[in-house]
Amino acid sequence: MPSTVLVGAQWGDEGKGKITDLIASDYDYVVRFQGGNNAGHTVIHGDKKLALHLMPSGVMYENAVPVIGNGVVVDPGVLVKEMAMLEAEGISCKNLRISNDAHLIMPYHKDLDGADEKSLGDKKIGTTKRGIGPCYQDKMGRKGIRMQDLLDEKIFRLKLEAVLAQKNPILEKIYGLHTYTVEEICDEYLPYARILAPYVCESAHMLNTALTEGKSILFEGAQGTLLDIDHGTYPFVTSSSCCAGGAATGTGVGPAAIDRVLGIQKAYVTRVGEGPFPTELKFPENGGEGQDAEDGELLCAEGHEFGVTTGRKRRCGWFDAVIGRYAAEVNGLTDVALTKLDVLSAFDTIKVCVAYECNGERYDYFPMQQSVLHHAKPVYVELPGWKDEDITGCRSYAELPENTRAYIEYLEEVCGVPMSIISVGPDRDQTILRDVWMRED
Repeated sequence: MPSTVLVGAQWGDEGKGKITDLIASDYDYVVRFQGGNNAGHTVIHGDKKLALHLMPSGVMYENAVPVIGNGVVVDPGVLVKEMAMLEAEGISCKNLRISNDAHLIMPYHKDLDGADEKSLGDKKIGTTKRGIGPCYQDKMGRKGIRMQDLLDEKIFRLKLEAVLAQKNPILEKIYGLHTYTVEEICDEYLPYARILAPYVCESAHMLNTALTEGKSILFEGAQGTLLDIDHGTYPFVTSSSCCAGGAATGTGVGPAAIDRVLGIQKAYVTRVGEGPFPTELKFPENGGEGQDAEDGELLCAEGHEFGVTTGRKRRCGWFDAVIGRYAAEVNGLTDVALTKLDVLSAFDTIKVCVAYECNGERYDYFPMQQSVLHHAKPVYVELPGWKDEDITGCRSYAELPENTRAYIEYLEEVCGVPMSIISVGPDRDQTILRDVWMRED
């Protein structure tokens, strides 16, 4: 079994949870390599849906070791609660491993996140206000507090005292917020240390040792390509490296160990938060009208498009092949899992964006210039749908309606990547596996 990076190939919320759940049992280690509890994966346990925000999906399988890598920022209170929730459901967390180099989200990070967002007014980014950005800022500014620091009370107190000398004046004098004492934070955080200490380890060494022993690793990303700090729609992005390259820096495993990069794409596109979205079908409350608004509302309703972490209504739009090609390039995608294809059964015709137009110029590639991207208009190709044909019971590619297969094959053509997994419903068994590397369906 090769080592695989699983990465969102749009703006996140592509259905990574289901695909991770589908393939995680085939791997020895399942490793989160970036982000924090600003992301959410929905996994199935029996007849229940569980939302995981920090815990790698490998926790669902006894044979897999779930690992929180050094590239993740950890809110220890959230992690402890998530572990308790899983244990209450009969899911053991005994195999969990946490990098001692993972940075901690502190109370002041969350305060500053909310205050910064509020100060931006109508120019807000759309942050989840969970302290992710300020924590990464401190990491890059070499002011961060890591998991290993939490386990050494003396070091924790010394670092905390130095940081609060800088943070408290900002909280009080700029934002008029509550300030913190060392004792106040220690009273909350040191009990977390006692709970989490048995799981903290030198994760990079552990993973590289596992590779030399022939073990396999699934690198599990959060968010999506277009939210990457370097390659996303900046500044409307997250604060970490969501692309496949982040798997190496976020775990300490070299890129030569990665054999497969599996991109996850929804059969349409959604986005939570602010920022450009060329194929968006605006809801009436956002100024949408006519057929576009109706199509957007239908996609949202049929796809149950509400954020796992925030509960926010997701913005919806037609599939964007410009993004598809871009994600293939910057991630080096080997193949794609296409999710929520069944949602499109509600439509007579389906549109695919194949290029953008701005100021009379056509863009077949994804333009990173804000002045272009924010005003880009989609160039659509319209394809016949398969309205009222229920595809949720299909278990082989041949069983899909002709127009459904034509849609999949068109997406492969315009994105340049084969689609190896087709999801036709939310349940694990509502999945079609294709040997597209050999082109034998």
